[in-house]
Amino acid sequence: MTLPLRLPLVFALLLALGACATPLSEPAAASAAAASTPPPDAEEPAMTCQADKGQKAVGQIADEALVAQVKADTTSERVRVIQPGMMVTMDYREDRVNLEVDADNRVTVVRCG
Repeated sequence: MTLPLRLPLVFALLLALGACATPLSEPAAASAAAASTPPPDAEEPAMTCQADKGQKAVGQIADEALVAQVKADTTSERVRVIQPGMMVTMDYREDRVNLEVDADNRVTVVRCG
């Protein structure tokens, strides 16, 4: 390789490495820190799921009344009934109780998330 061909390659490599190693400037670092910290007035979940208090539902039919009772017993803000083969999100929510049911709509599992 001749010198005229090597010089642009070396220059491009130095630019690429320099871009990777550039630290955040003060304003960017401050905004990054602010983005990861919730504002003081942000609402946090008012309720947190307590799955142990809903275990009496296991084996029972998941009708409207039972679902409402489990929601109240577990102090959950939200409730999700999961049927066999149903696709669900894998996000964890500390304010949600999940009722897994079988093909007969009987509760098999009560868990938080």
